[in-house]
Amino acid sequence: MTELDQIWSQMLEQAAARADNSGQSEIAGYIKLKAANDAVRTTGVNWLFDAMIEIAAETNRRVPAVTIERIDPHRFDRGNSNMVGSLVRVRQGVRCLTLEAGWTRTPNDGIMRNGALAAARITHFGLRNFNADLALIYANELPLWHIESAEGSRTPFRIADLESHFRVLLGE
Repeated sequence: MTELDQIWSQMLEQAAARADNSGQSEIAGYIKLKAANDAVRTTGVNWLFDAMIEIAAETNRRVPAVTIERIDPHRFDRGNSNMVGSLVRVRQGVRCLTLEAGWTRTPNDGIMRNGALAAARITHFGLRNFNADLALIYANELPLWHIESAEGSRTPFRIADLESHFRVLLGE
């Protein structure tokens, strides 16, 4: 969790306590729900980055020319909304695989569409056909990453899908 996320979490806790103390239980309930959703978002995004970095490190042991870079905080657009999160970039020669993931943090950032808790994008420099948009959504009461198609359909995103992106990166 970044320092900004920690401060935001503390601010939410204080706001919920003030709302409770002033008898505004609906507002306190909303703030507590937001904090719970933010915890789920953080866990989901961290899992995605941890999986990416683990596969990148394993790839680096086999192919020493692979470099890994992380940028935090990072902002990226998703539709008309602005996502706030992190970015991991893996390079091998001129090839580059990028993962950016986050969610809207303030009303000015926009909204999360279609029930998504968080959004992610996997991009391959110069290989647009392999890019993927992901959404963290609840499926059977569990938050899971899903690949979103241009038509709006969703399929579960697995570690094997991430590994296939690394095969593209390596030209396999």
